[in-house]
Amino acid sequence: MSRPPLRVIPLGGLGEIGRNMMLLEYADDLIVIDVGLMFPEEEMLGVDLVIPDFTYVRERRDALRAVFLTHGHEDHVGALPYFLREFQVPVYSTRLTDGLVRVKLAEHRLLDRAELHVVKPGDVIRAGVFEVEFFQVAHSIPDACGLIIRTPYGPVVHTGDFKLDHTPVMNQHTDLIRLAQVGAEGCLLLLADSTYAEQEGFTPSEELVGHALRNIMAEAPGRVIVATFASLISRVQQVIDAAVATGRKVFVTGRSMIDNVAMAQRLGYLNVPEGLLIGVDEMRSLPHRQLAVITTGSQGEPTSALTRMANGDHRHITITKGDTVVLSATAIPGNEHAVFRNVDNLFRLGANVLYNRVANVHVRGHASREELKIIQSIVQPEYFVPIHGEYRHLVVHARLAEAVGVPEGNAFVLTDGDVLEIDDTCARIAGRVPASYVYVDGLGIGDIDQHILRDRAHLSTDGVVVVIATVDKLTGKLTRPADILTRGFVDEAEQSELLDQCREVVAKSLALADHIADFGEVNSRIKDAVGRFLYERTRRRPMVLTVTVEV
Repeated sequence: MSRPPLRVIPLGGLGEIGRNMMLLEYADDLIVIDVGLMFPEEEMLGVDLVIPDFTYVRERRDALRAVFLTHGHEDHVGALPYFLREFQVPVYSTRLTDGLVRVKLAEHRLLDRAELHVVKPGDVIRAGVFEVEFFQVAHSIPDACGLIIRTPYGPVVHTGDFKLDHTPVMNQHTDLIRLAQVGAEGCLLLLADSTYAEQEGFTPSEELVGHALRNIMAEAPGRVIVATFASLISRVQQVIDAAVATGRKVFVTGRSMIDNVAMAQRLGYLNVPEGLLIGVDEMRSLPHRQLAVITTGSQGEPTSALTRMANGDHRHITITKGDTVVLSATAIPGNEHAVFRNVDNLFRLGANVLYNRVANVHVRGHASREELKIIQSIVQPEYFVPIHGEYRHLVVHARLAEAVGVPEGNAFVLTDGDVLEIDDTCARIAGRVPASYVYVDGLGIGDIDQHILRDRAHLSTDGVVVVIATVDKLTGKLTRPADILTRGFVDEAEQSELLDQCREVVAKSLALADHIADFGEVNSRIKDAVGRFLYERTRRRPMVLTVTVEV
């Protein structure tokens, strides 16, 4: 009797940057790798976050054994609070990742009900039929790991986000020796980071950023304000080291940055000399030449500390001539406009702004092509699936893998929702599962869909016209001229003639009615007639809403 296949199912992160979530399933056992979020794209009006679709996991709730987290970045752990609202399941991660998750779950008031377990590289966790081993990788955050997952068909290697950095900030190297051992044993499947599969050569070391920050702080005439991700603890350490070397005190601002810095200090991941971090009062009294500031807002988030500085409404810091602002991060696709709006505003206020296009203030945390080739050569997998990247990244990475030894046809370019099945004879794509975007808008989770986003886009581009019609319920005719209200379409005072004509169109649309009013028909007639008239006159298509009052 043949064995059931091993199923590999991405629910996010393939064909996009962010929202990383991968399932491995065998018979009645299911494990989850990462539960990340994606920041909304520009056309996702009003949306706060985008998270994976948990439908497939919901349908197999009884098979769910564990969640494994590779590292603490938002695109890998940000959706965990929404996941843990529904599923009671053990979560395994390294110590810093666990600390970041605890801060996040505390914000959502879910910490008491979460089953969190701290592991270290080399630990092996049994989860149903699977045995999952964590191995160390270099990335832009400490305690990042990849996973070696032993399955009935052989080992699966999931790299997580990684690069090969020979001079990492916190002495965390990618464990090539362990990967070589798995390769010698015989690797069934490699799932590898594809974000910079287009980039030739090697990714520069984090050490370059440390040198750049030290030089900037030594030469800057005033305050140095460094904006980065709140979870980028190694970058925070580099700012602290540069401040120590140049005789500056450090002020931390931004709620998530304050929380994460406190947590990282408590766990021993930040080496901060006594008295280096200062409060608001000391910060205000200190000469600008002796101050460095670490802040959130590298992605132009509307309520972040840096955005408030750029807009001139931060509670404690007012940008002045002589300030140097360093954006130590790359803009996530979709955030570029917000980021560079902040850059423009900071320049207007007199600051000198440094970002990765004009200075070496950020390096990628992902492997470039030569590093990806090294991993392929060491692991020598039978099958390969590129993960974590937009579609072109996945295709380029798959071609690279075949060029360095993966058998032709054994590199599979999957997208979210595809099901890869591997059995004793072959691997194949065998159908799809639900993997659509789930939008978080305020307190609402999943109650926004494409139709609502389309309506929001419609309202934002063409405005709205509201027609209030008072109708005789016996005849269906108007009893008085309709009231017309507009927002975002035309100025009512300046376009009174157009609106008067619009009232006549409403009257004509109902003039032939001679029966008891059917509100559906009345509304449809008005909407069609007004929409047609306004397009003919203005070549615009505002959203037409009708309010019918019967008398």
